[in-house]
Amino acid sequence: MTRFARHLPFLAWPRLTPALARNEAVSALTVALVMIPQSVAYAHLAGMPLIAGLYATFLPPLLSVLFSASTRLSVGPSALSSVLVGASLAGLAAPASAEWVMLAVWMALVAGFVQLALGALRAAWVLNLVSSPILAGFSQAAALLIIVSQVPALLGLAGGIETLPQGPAHPTALAFGLGSVALFILGKRFAPRLPMVLIVLLASAAIAKWTGWSAHGSVVGDLPAGFPSPYAPGWPTLATLHAIVIPALVLALVSSLEMAASAKIESQRDGKRWDANQDLIGQGVGKIASAFSGSFPTSTSFSRSALTLYSGAKTGWATVFAAAFVALALLFFTPVLHHVPRAVLAAIVVAAVLNLVKPATFWRVGRIDRIEAAIALVTFAVTLAAAPRIYWGVLAGVVLGLCHFLYMRLHPRIIEVGLHPDGSLRDRHLWKLEPLGPDVYALRMDGELDFASSTWFEEAIVDHIAAHPGTRHVVMFAQPINRIDTTGVETFMQLRAMLEGRGIALHVSGIKLPVERVLEKAGALKASPLLHMYRTDAEALEALRNNASVQAV
Repeated sequence: MTRFARHLPFLAWPRLTPALARNEAVSALTVALVMIPQSVAYAHLAGMPLIAGLYATFLPPLLSVLFSASTRLSVGPSALSSVLVGASLAGLAAPASAEWVMLAVWMALVAGFVQLALGALRAAWVLNLVSSPILAGFSQAAALLIIVSQVPALLGLAGGIETLPQGPAHPTALAFGLGSVALFILGKRFAPRLPMVLIVLLASAAIAKWTGWSAHGSVVGDLPAGFPSPYAPGWPTLATLHAIVIPALVLALVSSLEMAASAKIESQRDGKRWDANQDLIGQGVGKIASAFSGSFPTSTSFSRSALTLYSGAKTGWATVFAAAFVALALLFFTPVLHHVPRAVLAAIVVAAVLNLVKPATFWRVGRIDRIEAAIALVTFAVTLAAAPRIYWGVLAGVVLGLCHFLYMRLHPRIIEVGLHPDGSLRDRHLWKLEPLGPDVYALRMDGELDFASSTWFEEAIVDHIAAHPGTRHVVMFAQPINRIDTTGVETFMQLRAMLEGRGIALHVSGIKLPVERVLEKAGALKASPLLHMYRTDAEALEALRNNASVQAV
């Protein structure tokens, strides 16, 4: 059973008792009251038929939780995944058309199978390609684009942002939209326990029907009732498929990071190790289920996942109950949605993404690392400039991040050390310390001695000896070096031969056993009067003190 439970986590769920059922049902209802209206609004953001939002919150989260290690993730439409779908498909088809739906389904399939493959191959490390600053830059730019894209609907205008110059705002639609945004913000601050999204949705539908607005204004309209029928997408052309592959890959990465943000909170709360690979499988299954439901790619909503946790959900049974509530909505709730003004849907989206706009994040990252702050700003700028192809922002950030990583690997931190008054070895030049001796060069490299760093390491020693021809001892404090490759071994042997040829003694302190074994196998540690090995830095310092030429230590 244990082996099967590893691949089918739902087998490890506790048996459903009356007490557990009550607890999970109450938690599921709390989440469903937020998830149902949000899903309809996010379908509009993705350019999909509005009913597709409910389809994406029915089977996808149910199947996803069965294969996920984290059982309290709220899988369904999310703001970032929805805007990626809407922006990526712009210009390829008409929104909400049959061709648009087919392309969205293919995006879900490609992204889903990518996540499924990554999880199955235990390759969750790929998520590290998108760092926190990259995601921050992208999400904030995407949030601004989302807000701008909802302005026409808030004003009561049909169409996209290009319709703004065509006519004045409709006062009633504007009142619905801005009033809803205000209520969402006030409700979150003063009445966080109330399902404000559902309350505003129902109230606006009642007002629209009572005032006659739903008869001539922009409202949701008729939605089909019932469960989704199995959907089999047609084959797109190679050109179309090529156009959606890159957006789908970016979608898979962004969706995975959304999942990671929520799953880490759950694992920390429970004190358990996070199984990223199994959660990737669950996310992939959810997207594939969404595709065959005729819907768009799902993701993990951070806010709804947090609500699931803090509403008291304990197991995946909460998601099962939530799916049951969505099933009831599909059967009986769609007539109510008919009268909801589209301005209210736009307000739901705007209120949901306002939390993503955090300009102070760039300042905070800049205080930690200016280069990473620059990468975040470039990601932000490219995302805005490339709209609607916003996935280029993530790709630009990934490329810059990899370049920064490669530069740091090629330029390891190598310092000359001196003895601090507190007894520690520190950067001699930074702390203005005396050298360990008049003819001693003591250095420490913080990094691996491999093909990327060996040249830099060699140059540091050669340049010092060239500038200080009286050097008689080179002390290598090797504790930070935890790996060495063939190039590193060759560099070490060349340096040793060069030092011995000049009569300079090499002292190696604190070398790690794996590195020492590699050097021994290569014959780089053959005994010599000019090679001295020490297990600890204290031994090395004591040996230098006993050497007549370095009494200054």
